[in-house]
Amino acid sequence: MNASAKASPAVQTDTRPLPTDLPVYLISPSGAVADIERARSAADLLAACGHPNRFDRAALRRAQRFAGSDEARAGAFDRAAAQEAPVVMITRGGYGLTRLLPRLDFRKLAKAGKHWVGLSDFTAFHLAMLAKARAVTWAGPALLDDFAVNTPDELDPVTLGCFQEAMRGELEMLGFASRGASGVDVRGTLWGGNLSVMCALLGTPYFPRIQGGILFIEDVHEHPYRIERMLIQLLQAGVIDAQAAVLIGTINRYALAPHDRGYDLAAALKWVRNQTRTPIITGLPFGHDRTKVCLPHGATVGLATEGRQAWLVFPHSHEH
Repeated sequence: MNASAKASPAVQTDTRPLPTDLPVYLISPSGAVADIERARSAADLLAACGHPNRFDRAALRRAQRFAGSDEARAGAFDRAAAQEAPVVMITRGGYGLTRLLPRLDFRKLAKAGKHWVGLSDFTAFHLAMLAKARAVTWAGPALLDDFAVNTPDELDPVTLGCFQEAMRGELEMLGFASRGASGVDVRGTLWGGNLSVMCALLGTPYFPRIQGGILFIEDVHEHPYRIERMLIQLLQAGVIDAQAAVLIGTINRYALAPHDRGYDLAAALKWVRNQTRTPIITGLPFGHDRTKVCLPHGATVGLATEGRQAWLVFPHSHEH
């Protein structure tokens, strides 16, 4: 299975019924919400799944391509930290969060004890929270990516189930089909996210210095040669060699060209694998796809592989 293929993750937890009524506060720290009615319908569906919610007052604003001014979007983090809902989820990604990083008090946000959830451009927040406050956040779903469907039956059951169990501290193990080194058995800080955003923060104060970690990456609309180039940047910066393992999530929605002549994502990853002793394992069900798991960014986890199967073992509870 290559990194853009469908995965079939198995989430292992106990069988107790999940409690309902876990409120969610919705923020838009990056791109503007293009269809407000679609966002409201997605919020209604999220509520129907047991997560009453409300939008931050700036979540549906627009300023050029952004969801409001920089000041309004940065202010949403303080408002989210101060309100009562335990979960803070982004409406969408896009671009714009890196503008806000110098405005945010990451230690204060970490002390709020919220479950900060999102992906894509939200990678900048995950990385900064880890670098500045050593805080655990959640790489996971976004409102429009995952709840903008017509009926609850259309929701991806793994995405919803993993999100709910993660938010309640009940997620214990994730198994998924993989390719890469067999016999891996490591433990380290789980960190990463969108590869393009990661590379944009390399060399800044918001990029964590992780030794012996488990780095995970995903990306979208990026040709394999650009994926390779960004991985080489991390390799030459010493990031990849410093890790215990690298997990490749979903890399999709790109088009190969005739002059690639067989060069594809698998070829790019094969070349990078040959440059490092760090095991590079594909198949992590996380990224811009229907199925995405919820990952405790910044937590210490275990990773094991055997044949074409991999397992992530999570701590029973996560510090914030």
